[in-house]
Amino acid sequence: MHITIRPSRGAAPAVVVVLAAEATRRPNRFAALSAREREVAALLSEGRTNREIATELFTSLATVKDHVHHILAKTGLPNRAAVAGRWRANSD
Repeated sequence: MHITIRPSRGAAPAVVVVLAAEATRRPNRFAALSAREREVAALLSEGRTNREIATELFTSLATVKDHVHHILAKTGLPNRAAVAGRWRANSD
């Protein structure tokens, strides 16, 4: 979107404001996650441990560890705390 304000003769120069739609929104780092990875991310955001997540989702601990690894790789976030924080921020 471009907004241009044109002054009348003899006035100060025009002001142009450029707003890029992408720049005004936070990128959704979770868009590339599978449905199961989203479930794991949501449980991470609640502060759950891998063992608690495995119990909740009726899966193995190794599978949860794989999901957490994939979430970190796909989102580019450095650790599970960052995933939890970003997940909560995106849900606001």
